[in-house]
Amino acid sequence: MTTASVPAEDKLDFKKILPIFVIIFVDLLGMTVIIPLMPMYAVSFQASAWMIGLLGAAYPVMQFIGAPLLGRLSDQYGRKPVLLISQIGTLIGFIVLGLAGNLWMLFLSRIIDGISGANISTAQAAIADSTTEKTRTQGLGLMGAAFGLGFVIGPVIAAVSLMLSNDNYHIPAWAAVFFSAISILLTYFWLPETLPAERRGKTEKKPAFSFGSLLAALKHPQIGLLLVLLFAQQIAFGGFEQLLSLFTLNRLGLNASGNAIIFVYIGIIVVIIQGGMIGPWSRKLGDRKLAYVGLLTLAVGLVMTSLTPQQPMPGYSKADLQAELSASSDFRTHENPTTQNIQVAIPDDTNNGWFGLVWILVAMIPASIGGGVLQPSLNSLITKRIDPGEIGGTLGISAALLSGANAVAPVLFGGIFQAMGSTAPFLVGGLVLALLLVFAVTRIKPGREETLPPGRMVSGGH
Repeated sequence: MTTASVPAEDKLDFKKILPIFVIIFVDLLGMTVIIPLMPMYAVSFQASAWMIGLLGAAYPVMQFIGAPLLGRLSDQYGRKPVLLISQIGTLIGFIVLGLAGNLWMLFLSRIIDGISGANISTAQAAIADSTTEKTRTQGLGLMGAAFGLGFVIGPVIAAVSLMLSNDNYHIPAWAAVFFSAISILLTYFWLPETLPAERRGKTEKKPAFSFGSLLAALKHPQIGLLLVLLFAQQIAFGGFEQLLSLFTLNRLGLNASGNAIIFVYIGIIVVIIQGGMIGPWSRKLGDRKLAYVGLLTLAVGLVMTSLTPQQPMPGYSKADLQAELSASSDFRTHENPTTQNIQVAIPDDTNNGWFGLVWILVAMIPASIGGGVLQPSLNSLITKRIDPGEIGGTLGISAALLSGANAVAPVLFGGIFQAMGSTAPFLVGGLVLALLLVFAVTRIKPGREETLPPGRMVSGGH
């Protein structure tokens, strides 16, 4: 089908999406600056794999509490003020991270950011306000593309700032502060309110979040199984995201800068998928089948990742890596840790070569495709099966479930990593996703968005 033959209602209105896209990109830029750094930062404070898992869980635990509340508030008072509140919390969290002198301050920074962390769910609601049934998956996919661009540019900024500061782990955090402040200004001065006043507060008043409302959503005949699937797949993918830097440190001896390059590579793939491919794929396959594709490719990617050989690159030096991981002591006060305190095993200087790096770069292709299509397709499917007035609240519950999964995954997989080695968590994640694919194919039935005649609105009330 050529572009000219696509009906107008099937085309995404990029003018409406552009402010949201730019703001989320800048907001995520701050976050992606620190993502490759955080496990290394924790290792430099002598954290074990399990403790790093707890650190990874701190943000989503707090977000599990905060996101549904802010999601409901966005239905009542509009998307813009809630997005601003969330961004201010993120800014404060990054400031604490930049000042961190010990492990508990890393935890504090993630807790502050998490409790106010409704950036993503509120932006999803704003995109849902600004799209039609046929363009919503593409709109949500573009938000994923903003995430991908952040993964491309943010880690580059992290790598450059580490190089210029002689591996001072505080400097990327201050770069994140800068981008977070810019996102607040852009939201305040540029973003129009996407939820009209006449649509605010029209739904039945109920608590922002309770286990009762969560159970009610899970029992909903149209979206219950989709929410279960969203939660379950994130257990596997969340562990992958949180432990990837630790895994490459253990298998390939990659430092913070090396991991930044891996994240750049992943980001490029995600941008290609979510920026240009997910729209045509969604129109051709439908959201339900696209979710199947995501489960399959992500399962393959995680299993391949688990089989990455332990082989550092030519030129690798174990002593240099130990020195870098201990170098942050130069930026702390009254502490003099030694390299012997590093709790995560790193490779020796033997068996150097390129095969390990090549293997994991190949594995990242299916992993990135799966990660790129799963959440947009599932969230789009959910929004098409509920009443329009419930979009913000339901996406808040969706975000809370993702946060709950993200809280469980790093603790669980970090414990497996520490107890059973670095292969086990990724292999388990891949097998779980394979089982989820079988579950999805057999249990997720076609919905109204597939059975109604073309041109009919899907959402309840229309």
